[in-house]
Amino acid sequence: MKKGKVLHWLWAGILLGVLNVVVMNVHVANRPIGASTMFPYLGGLITHLKNAAYMQVIAKPGNWELYFLIGAFIGGLVSSLAFGDFKLKLVPSRWSKVKGENKGKRILWAAIGGFLLILGARLAGGCTSGHILSGGMQLSVSSLTFGVVVIISFLITGKLFYGRAK
Repeated sequence: MKKGKVLHWLWAGILLGVLNVVVMNVHVANRPIGASTMFPYLGGLITHLKNAAYMQVIAKPGNWELYFLIGAFIGGLVSSLAFGDFKLKLVPSRWSKVKGENKGKRILWAAIGGFLLILGARLAGGCTSGHILSGGMQLSVSSLTFGVVVIISFLITGKLFYGRAK
């Protein structure tokens, strides 16, 4: 390592580990880090399905994840504004190079990808943050397996979707 080089990834890993220990503490949230349960929970709140059986099961994690994600959004926004990195961009540069500048096409593919991602997360019993971050830190075999499958899936999808790098 070069002298004076900032190790952002190291600090991020340390802070993520501390966050996981705090969040899993029975006196704090007593929950793993996660996000996907918030989506059906929020959908149930919007459609007034509070008494549905599934809503009863996901009420505690969904409520907690809603506040967790609001905090993550605000923290990311404040950080990007503080460091001058904030950009609001509908078509990222990599997408633009490979797929063009069509905003409608970008929105359509983002919606399809987002839907498939949340569907997969719910079928897997948790999202990447729940499985990989919380489960991986606990060395859960199912979470580590999930992580390997996600990485392989990302590589295959990226290759099929973007093709060769230009």
